[in-house]
Amino acid sequence: MNIELILIGKTDSKEVAALVELYVRRVNRYCRFAVTTLPDVRNTKSLSIKQQRTAEGEAILRQLSDGDYVTLLDERGTEYRSVEFALWLQKRLNSGVKRLVLVIGGPYGFSDEVYERADAKLSLSRMTFSHQIVRAIFAEQIYRAFTILNNEPYHHE
Repeated sequence: MNIELILIGKTDSKEVAALVELYVRRVNRYCRFAVTTLPDVRNTKSLSIKQQRTAEGEAILRQLSDGDYVTLLDERGTEYRSVEFALWLQKRLNSGVKRLVLVIGGPYGFSDEVYERADAKLSLSRMTFSHQIVRAIFAEQIYRAFTILNNEPYHHE
């Protein structure tokens, strides 16, 4: 299975980008893991929140193919402990899905069309994190899940 993490907008933090790259390299030991960063929507000051979500949604939907299992990081998604998330990931691996697409949207969430296309929603926490730091946190959790599934000593429980 291939895993793709789709992000809206570049990070302005070299440290966050370096952490994401570190975990991308680590996850690639287990499966193909790629990050696609979509450009920020331009002229957001002249757009309503709905228009911004729609523009971001169109960009996200252009990245998707039939057969992709699409999972959104969303505050209303299901929360898992790390071991539970690893089991969730294992189910996707076992299901025969060719590409698992994980999406971190923009600051205002997702358009209705993206929600309709999604197969699942995950939440990292009931707390709110910046869209910058969530990239590193989620990439680390994907790596942690693979170490759990492979009985490696990274995760302590």
